[in-house]
Amino acid sequence: MTRKVNLSAFDGSDFDKGAGIWKIMLWYVVNAWFVRASWNPFMGMKICLLRMFGAKIGKGLVIKNNVTVKFPWNLTIGDDCWIGEYAWIDNLDKVYIGDNVCISQGAMLLTGNHDYTVCSMPYRNAPVVVCDGSWVGARTVVCPGVTVHENAILTVGSVVTRDMERDGIYQGNPAVKIRERKLGK
Repeated sequence: MTRKVNLSAFDGSDFDKGAGIWKIMLWYVVNAWFVRASWNPFMGMKICLLRMFGAKIGKGLVIKNNVTVKFPWNLTIGDDCWIGEYAWIDNLDKVYIGDNVCISQGAMLLTGNHDYTVCSMPYRNAPVVVCDGSWVGARTVVCPGVTVHENAILTVGSVVTRDMERDGIYQGNPAVKIRERKLGK
């Protein structure tokens, strides 16, 4: 007998959002009006609000408009990072971004997924780590549980489902290593 998917059985009760309902609701409002808002070019205000909601952010962050952060209390960003327009940090689990990291326009860091082997499709989440000097290119996807090791590059439009080696340049869907990154002066 074939079992069927039953999405009505999904209740998310096994998932801890890491904050109470009032903090989550307040974050949704603040995020929509001030952090993600396209009218707000003031990076200092965005950084201050993210920190107020628990994000750990180093110095020198450049965060453009229309960046979505699901739960700032699950976010750690090092020094001198860039986050481009329409980047989406869907951090149902922890996201760690090292120093001197570039997250380009439209990139998605996804920590959540669903277990498709269970009829109710419960959450199957895992952290994402983007190490120092890495570059996550425009319109890319970093899947749950992936570590982008030091100085690695994920090229435009690629999807990475497994850890990326240090100094590796990855391309495709699923992304594969195509060459080594050689840093000059």
